[in-house]
Amino acid sequence: MARMIIDLDDDLLAEAQVLFGTTGAAATVNAALLAAVKLSRRIELADAIANGEFDLLDKSGT
Repeated sequence: MARMIIDLDDDLLAEAQVLFGTTGAAATVNAALLAAVKLSRRIELADAIANGEFDLLDKSGT
């Protein structure tokens, strides 16, 4: 795992800790990073469905 020194907005950190139910900056930042990646993947899937690239109702497996 990467170790680095970063400046964090204390108010945003506190709000994120409440949202994620985390304690400590590292756990909160990791939870936020995971949430961002999951959101991006959900958006990509929704876009693929909207563009017809992925059909949830297609049972043929193609």
